[in-house]
Amino acid sequence: VCATVASILRASGTRAGLYTSPHLVSMVERFQVAGQPVQEERLIATADGIRDVIVTHGLTFFEAMTVLVFTLFRDLEVEVQVVEVGLGGRLDATNVVDPAVTLLTNVANDHAEFLGHTVREIAAEKAGILKAGVPAWTTATDPVVREVFRSRASDVGAPLVELEPSAGILDLRMDAAHDEFTLVGTPWGDLRLETPLVGAHQAVNVMLAVHGVGGLPSSLRLSAQAVRAGVSSVRWPGRGDVLERADGTWLFDVAHNAAGVESLAAVLDRLPLDRPVVALVGVLGDKDWRSMLPPLLARMDGAVLTQPPTAPSSRRWDPREALRSLGPVGEEFEVQVTENFHEAVEEARRRAGRGTVVVTGSCHTVGDTMAALGRVPFEPVAE
Repeated sequence: VCATVASILRASGTRAGLYTSPHLVSMVERFQVAGQPVQEERLIATADGIRDVIVTHGLTFFEAMTVLVFTLFRDLEVEVQVVEVGLGGRLDATNVVDPAVTLLTNVANDHAEFLGHTVREIAAEKAGILKAGVPAWTTATDPVVREVFRSRASDVGAPLVELEPSAGILDLRMDAAHDEFTLVGTPWGDLRLETPLVGAHQAVNVMLAVHGVGGLPSSLRLSAQAVRAGVSSVRWPGRGDVLERADGTWLFDVAHNAAGVESLAAVLDRLPLDRPVVALVGVLGDKDWRSMLPPLLARMDGAVLTQPPTAPSSRRWDPREALRSLGPVGEEFEVQVTENFHEAVEEARRRAGRGTVVVTGSCHTVGDTMAALGRVPFEPVAE
């Protein structure tokens, strides 16, 4: 959603800054201005300038990154900041901003140790970014989530628009390169749009982004042409991301919870991928991999479970335990464990032959595989 908003703003001639997390391969991916990551040298120089403040206040890593991005955006004269919440919302470091618009996506069970063990509790944390007088939009469809958002919006005096994806997105067509669909009832009327982001869930994300930019001040010169151009030129690697190489097809998707796997499964069901299709899977230990693996493996001809090397030691899963938990399914779909990551990448490619390797389970797994293949998600350019 944030990447699409920033891309639309860029297409309109607005100098937009985009702050997201986590990154796939390089830290610079988190800090983008005018569609490009900030150069590493500039990032380091700015970090050095605020180091004393960070240390004095004992900020956490994400708090420090948030101070860093606001400093960068100020120094680089960004006109509009597009800021993704890091975790939850109510207590997130990004919630110090006074936004022009607020966008709320779907809510799924994730980060339960911080946000709560029910969808209602998690939704309440996310609704914490709603602010008095600031217009908000949501594409959430869960009645419980909508009730929480509606109640919070009423309490703080935030105008909330509840979008209906089933009614607002028509004639969706999808292939390995893009989605194409009609978005009805936008501030610019009905729009036929194309996005290189693949999946029905990405059409919903575009819907939210387009309605959100429609709520920005008219001084930003947002036209239907800019909306079309921005949606069609967005870059967001690692999400339904198909790469054709000489050694075969790779599909990267950072699905890291049950909801993410559900979206990935829907994409896999609609794409005519070359077979055999083999999954390369590495999940963090605090994720619900027991719910994630069965629907994923049901669509595979085989799988290799592994340990992404950049995963924090405190959050590593046990792929052998995961294999044991599968029981007969692990044998039926030829699932194996290869803990050495580079060997696992090679094994998945070998088993897929000229078919497709689906890389998924976490941002770490996708990013580490991209790094192993020499793929740079975003190429920085000189300012």
